[in-house]
Amino acid sequence: MTGLIRKALSGFYYVATPDGLLACRARGKFRKDGVSPLVGDEVEYSVVGSDGVIETINPRRNVFDRPAVANIDQLVIVASEAVPRTEPYLVDRMTSIAALKNCDVLICINKCDLMPGNELYDYYARAGFKTFRVSAETHDGLENLVEAITGKVSAFTGNSGVGKSSILNALDPSYHLKVGEVSHALGRGKHTTRHVELYTLSCGAEIIDTPGFSSFDAESLSLELKRRLPETFPDFAPYVNACRFVGCSHTKEKGCAVLEALHDGKLVKGRHESYLRLYSELKGLKEW
Repeated sequence: MTGLIRKALSGFYYVATPDGLLACRARGKFRKDGVSPLVGDEVEYSVVGSDGVIETINPRRNVFDRPAVANIDQLVIVASEAVPRTEPYLVDRMTSIAALKNCDVLICINKCDLMPGNELYDYYARAGFKTFRVSAETHDGLENLVEAITGKVSAFTGNSGVGKSSILNALDPSYHLKVGEVSHALGRGKHTTRHVELYTLSCGAEIIDTPGFSSFDAESLSLELKRRLPETFPDFAPYVNACRFVGCSHTKEKGCAVLEALHDGKLVKGRHESYLRLYSELKGLKEW
């Protein structure tokens, strides 16, 4: 029988079946093979007595290790220009990871009732990302976000305190998550998401609420990202193959088409600065 893992908690995987959620254990072979079932996985399962057993994991479209999710259509990266203010580099690192995973990106700027978010909006809209300004408090702009996530599996992420859970509660009144209070003293929020779970909103969207950016730190510094870094910046794509030298790093080379586009104002300066910062962080990684 085939089902979808909708929640993982304390060693159990809750699989959607025609009779509701079934708590399953995974076969020991998965641990032996170094593979774990993930929320979002389509799996083959069996029922032994009253217990469920995951037998097989069907092929995945993509995998995120931290947080542990699979088969995500798009990342909805929530940011804010109000407290806590989002640093673009954190978002740029996430967009790079998403590109590596063949996962679309939506930029959602929240708290626009407090700060309009013009700077972040211009930054990401100019870079070619689908960008939305919303307010979970007043519900302004949410209709556009609903349209963009309906019929897809989306993972909501962002630095703590920007209002991920508040947005999800505003999108669907029946969706109740504890909303953390922002620590004004520290300028950041408290983590409130305790596990990874796939939810269905009333609009038909499938969403995963995840912890904040810190959970993605280890994955961002990967050898695959080092090898493919330029292609994970889609706004560089029109220029990367026009460089004078093969293997151009797009950092300081003469005849670099990316640098020429940056000089001509065709690229967002901050995006290239994020690229340079990522390039520097990844440079020291060794194949062994």
